[in-house]
Amino acid sequence: MDAQRVVIDCAEATPYRSGMTISDVAAAPVRTRTARLRHYAMTPPVHFAVEYAINPWMDVSTPVDADLAVAQWDVLRRTYESLGHTVDLVEPVSGLPDMVYAANGGLVVGGTAVVARFAYPQRAGEADAYDAWMVGRGYAPVRTRHVNEGQGDLLVVGSMVLAGYGFRTELAAHEEIADAVGMPVVSLELIDPRFYHLDTALAVLDDTTIAYYPPAFGDEARRRIRTAFPDAIEVASADAYVLGLNVVSDGLHVVLPAAATGLAGQLSDAGFEPIGVDLSELFKGGGSVKCCTLEVYP
Repeated sequence: MDAQRVVIDCAEATPYRSGMTISDVAAAPVRTRTARLRHYAMTPPVHFAVEYAINPWMDVSTPVDADLAVAQWDVLRRTYESLGHTVDLVEPVSGLPDMVYAANGGLVVGGTAVVARFAYPQRAGEADAYDAWMVGRGYAPVRTRHVNEGQGDLLVVGSMVLAGYGFRTELAAHEEIADAVGMPVVSLELIDPRFYHLDTALAVLDDTTIAYYPPAFGDEARRRIRTAFPDAIEVASADAYVLGLNVVSDGLHVVLPAAATGLAGQLSDAGFEPIGVDLSELFKGGGSVKCCTLEVYP
């Protein structure tokens, strides 16, 4: 067992490094809100459609305006660039309508790339597409034996990874992720199918600050979150139900769904600068800002 790794299962906390707890990992002095330049990967939604239903937000009878989806996505891309961030474009593949949700493509951190293994066959081909992008960037992508859906369920906060399970990513994959990236991985159970990925129920705002929707999590997961992040922002149902927590933050600017007005106010009160973006067409597939954004962590 790698001494630099710890996996904590919400069912039973089991530190693999002697004496280490989630609080030890999360504890850090409070900092002034400061933006840090980021590196993102995004896939244009030129093939986006709702052709199947694999989450509660998807309805194949709902028409999609493909041109509007591209236009809204482009506003998001240009927002990142206006803040000084780098955006790489991944080539979209015909027949993969959900490939726009680039966050699900994998986890890239510390020079290691882990490619997704999708739960549903409709999305399986995306793994090869993101694998090819990773190889083109000079990575040697790691493949897990168990299902993992990338940054949909694997969110880096400070020096650890918060990892969701219950609907998509398998709990057994968390140990594989910890082995691959050499970081502590904290397992959090999701219990509401509307919040099928961790990035729909929890937002990383900076290295020590998160926002989350408590009803999306099991009792033990909520306890773990509150212990590690006692100052976490708790979001109301009205904002959670518009995927308001599906955000991207550079530590100061928080790009979030425009409809999440309550959360925007909470963020302002906490010293962040919220930037609302309308992704109503991509919401029809069950995704928003973070879903469209794969962060490449240094």
